[in-house]
Amino acid sequence: MRPLGRARLTVLGASAGLALSACVPGPSTPPIARPPSHASQPVLRPDSTSVTPRSTESRLLQTYFTRVQADLLANDLLRTDGGGPDTPFSARQLAVNFDAIALNDEYTSVGGQFIAKTTPSDLHRWDVPVRLGIEFGSSVPVEQRQKDRATIESFAGQLARASGHAISVSSRPNFNILVLNEDERRAIGPRLNQLIPGIGANAIRSVIDMPRSTYCLVIASDPANDGAYRKAVAIIRAENPDLLRRSCFHEEIAQGLGLANDSPRARPSIFNDDEEFALLTRHDELLLRMLYDPRLAPGMRPEVARPISVVIARELMGEDI
Repeated sequence: MRPLGRARLTVLGASAGLALSACVPGPSTPPIARPPSHASQPVLRPDSTSVTPRSTESRLLQTYFTRVQADLLANDLLRTDGGGPDTPFSARQLAVNFDAIALNDEYTSVGGQFIAKTTPSDLHRWDVPVRLGIEFGSSVPVEQRQKDRATIESFAGQLARASGHAISVSSRPNFNILVLNEDERRAIGPRLNQLIPGIGANAIRSVIDMPRSTYCLVIASDPANDGAYRKAVAIIRAENPDLLRRSCFHEEIAQGLGLANDSPRARPSIFNDDEEFALLTRHDELLLRMLYDPRLAPGMRPEVARPISVVIARELMGEDI
């Protein structure tokens, strides 16, 4: 089994700038077309306790993802220790990784299709408080919903402390997290239109046509195309087992905050195709601190943001570059 990978897709629509990030096996491939689904299972509010049966396809996918997780763990991947003496990094490395991850996109849209092409990107982040909300497909067991809510609530606090930005769980979310099985995800188009007006057909197809090779994704909306995110939606496969599921929450929410790309040189980091780490590391927390430093601003060109980020990295690490 090949390890998972990460991919970043940037989609600029007529009415809104969108960024889409997905967790997929490396090397990454764009979404592929699949027949439309006629499923109509609703997405529930967080306090619902109703549970509906899952399809055979969803149960088979759960078995597949469980094998994926077991294979990764057997190869000493999906570490949860955040790094240690075996993963040192310097201020220079931190600055280089920030450049690669926050100031580049991995995918771009050409003729309505996504192609793998790393391109420079203006700095993107939120300039309003991030309010996380979670909704579940009707098939997600109540016990699993409780675990997922606890994971997100804890992670929101970690992200707020790391970034210095206001991030919390709210009943009035601007960053929605949808936990869906295969059939529920294929029927989610109308809900996506509600959550991100003007999202566009291509972005919706990226969700409903998501191949088995994609485990989770996030779409962030920059409606004024000025680098400031105002809406985001993360899609998490309900079939993911516990650790892959937590990894998806960590990666997609963090990338939805503005850490856009991946880099093979970033270590210890979840923003790396090698899947060595499952959860946000100290290195990644420093990237968030850099991203939300007041000396940087949404919409900054890479050539403007880069020298500022070098200074911030040196300060955070307490060393010269």
